[in-house]
Parts: sequence; structure tokens; C-alpha cells
Amino acid sequence: QVQLVESGGGLVQAGGSLRLSCAASGSIFSINTIGWYRQAPGKQRELVAAISRGGRTNYADFVKGRFTISRDDSENRVYLQMNSLKPEDTAVYYCYAETWTVVAGTGRESDYWGQGTQVTVSS
Repeated sequence: QVQLVESGGGLVQAGGSLRLSCAASGSIFSINTIGWYRQAPGKQRELVAAISRGGRTNYADFVKGRFTISRDDSENRVYLQMNSLKPEDTAVYYCYAETWTVVAGTGRESDYWGQGTQVTVSS
């Protein structure tokens, strides 16, 4: 299993920056992809950014050029640097991880979620 704990959320003015951090523990070597989703009240949870084990990144269109995902393997952490924040970025941001394991000869993908951290961008 994988445990994920987010930190770094808070209140920031529009145009400001925040850096979110996600600490991973457990079976971290089984993680294929780790990244961030967000969910605003009344909205569906949506992908923000993800990074694969090989370092490939994937960003939602609405954050390209503003957010950067990175990974620090020595600390088992993934970061989301959020610049040029907009009020519409206000949401609970969740760290997630996708793992791939082989159990009894069968490959299995599992998803894990952190508790979330609130990001509020004021106008």
C-alpha cells in the first residue's frame, strides 16, 4: 500500500504562488504515476498534473505554463509549484498515486489518495 500526505495549501492572493508537497510512504517503488487532482465545491475532481516513474509529465490545459510538477526521489516527495494563481484554482488539491503490482501472476493497478489540502485564491 501507499500512503500520501499533502501539505502546503493555504490562502494566497491572485497572481501569487504556492508549492504543494506530497509525501509518499509504503510501497513507493510500486508507483507508476504520481500527481495531483483538485476538486472545487460542486465540481468534479479533475486532473491537474502527473509525473510518471520515467519522468514524463502530463498537465491539464488550464495549468500549463503556470504549474510545474516535480519529484524528489531522495525524499519520496512530489511537488506542485503553482504560479500565477487564479481564483478559479481554488479547490482541495489531492495527491494521488497509481501503482502497478503483480499478485499471484496477475498485474493489478491500484489508486491511492491523500487527504487533500485546501488552496484558496482570493481576488
